[in-house]
Amino acid sequence: MNFQYSSGIFQKNIGDGALKNFPAEYLDLLKDDKRAYLFLATTMDDGSPQVTPVWFNTDDEYILINTNEGRIKDRNMKARPKVAMVIQDPETPYRYIQIRGEAASYTAEGADEHISRLSMKYDGKPWKYRAGQKRIIFKIKPTHFDEH
Repeated sequence: MNFQYSSGIFQKNIGDGALKNFPAEYLDLLKDDKRAYLFLATTMDDGSPQVTPVWFNTDDEYILINTNEGRIKDRNMKARPKVAMVIQDPETPYRYIQIRGEAASYTAEGADEHISRLSMKYDGKPWKYRAGQKRIIFKIKPTHFDEH
């Protein structure tokens, strides 16, 4: 994973959060100062959709999602890795990008540091550990973009 440990949190090794093959006119939605949310759609075991707004960031190849092991999105992506996502511009709600992709891998390594990094991005403060939580990072490989 393209992270470097610095000042108590993991930092991305790339400067602008650029994701390969991501449409250039939407790259601003990936920047930390934009604080855009990603709406993640997974599939339940009965085939019905499940959607969750999530914090995210990227490396040069993947969209990185952090969750607690055992949550619905965690169970769904492990069982059925194909996902759909929307990143909506918080300043212009009718501007968004739809993405289809696949959960390529997941790991607990560095997950606590990663959620702290995301907490700094979205809340401006480090993540507070909650007893019993086991954080996990999903690496989602985008396979299709639909620009709006």
